[in-house]
Amino acid sequence: MTLITTTDALTAFIRSLQGADYVTVDTEFMREKTYWPQLCLVQVAGPEAAAAIDPLAPGMDLTPLFELMDDPSVLKVFHAARQDVEIFFHLTGKIPTPLFDTQVAAMVCGFGDSVGYETLITKLTPARIDKSSRFTDWSQRPLTDRQLQYALSDVTHLRPAFEKLRKRLAKTGREHWLTDEMAVLTDPATYTLTPEDSWKRLKVRTEKPRFLAILKEVAAWREREAQRKDLPRQRVLRDEALVEIAAHAPATPDQLARTRGLGENLARGRYGTELLATVQTALAIPDSQLPRPEPRVEPAPGIAPIVELLRVLLKMVCDESEVASRLVANAADLEAIAGDDEADVPALRGWRRELFGEAALRLKQGQLALAIAGKKVKLVELGN
Repeated sequence: MTLITTTDALTAFIRSLQGADYVTVDTEFMREKTYWPQLCLVQVAGPEAAAAIDPLAPGMDLTPLFELMDDPSVLKVFHAARQDVEIFFHLTGKIPTPLFDTQVAAMVCGFGDSVGYETLITKLTPARIDKSSRFTDWSQRPLTDRQLQYALSDVTHLRPAFEKLRKRLAKTGREHWLTDEMAVLTDPATYTLTPEDSWKRLKVRTEKPRFLAILKEVAAWREREAQRKDLPRQRVLRDEALVEIAAHAPATPDQLARTRGLGENLARGRYGTELLATVQTALAIPDSQLPRPEPRVEPAPGIAPIVELLRVLLKMVCDESEVASRLVANAADLEAIAGDDEADVPALRGWRRELFGEAALRLKQGQLALAIAGKKVKLVELGN
């Protein structure tokens, strides 16, 4: 097992990967005590060599690794890439490209929705993954041989799995099916954390504009404070406290101190001063500029049975084509199609329309019917 702990060794390893058409990549990180993920280990494997890179080693400079991630001639292969990519984006401001996510590819190849790494490897290779080190503390040093073996297996077993998925995609002509999903993963907006949008994560029962304005401002304050101090947002202020502040709009430290979980000291300290000022800022927003929830579109009467028929069609088509249904259409897409033949949803564009959308519209228009033949559902052409 190779553990790289010096910049020179890292440079030599990255140099050894020159000419490789792809590398498999994984990371180990900790996030329980920080806002930003703390990178603890990076595993990289080429077609032959593999190594674990220790970013916490004294004097370690990860520039050679970042240059590899930015090399357009080398495909970077991840499984469930979003969190790993977020780490690289936070550290460098760049997204590893070109990118291939084996979880998405597995969905295209019929392995189900969001298939896990262990399941995918078991189905595609003879390897069996030892996950006993999954919840280890990766920030502790020294790392044990067992930890390193576990970490490296996440990239060494990914090599044959990726190669088999790539062959299946080429054989079925579905490489372009990944394009939309990869576009999301390589879009910087996916990883840009905007404090002003953080209130949308909170579940609230009221949609009063003034309440939402206060909630938006105090949630943005918490997000900026969590980023500044590199603390989990719940460690700065819990969600329940934000909602209560928005509901009561406290104007004094005494009123703020009544917020559950806040306390007298916090209410009269810097946090309290800034929170009260933030509430006043929200109260001063003109009515015309208050945030408003997205209008709820109630389904038209009688549309529910159409949605259910489309759901059966989706399941049937995806089973026959061996593709995960979640990749083709979701519940909102089905509702939109049920109500509008020209709905602006992915399921009515590109390969999704060819696979499912056209049949969905013809089913709606009475040109197709669903029938049971034996133990299977099939489509039946209807005459005029």
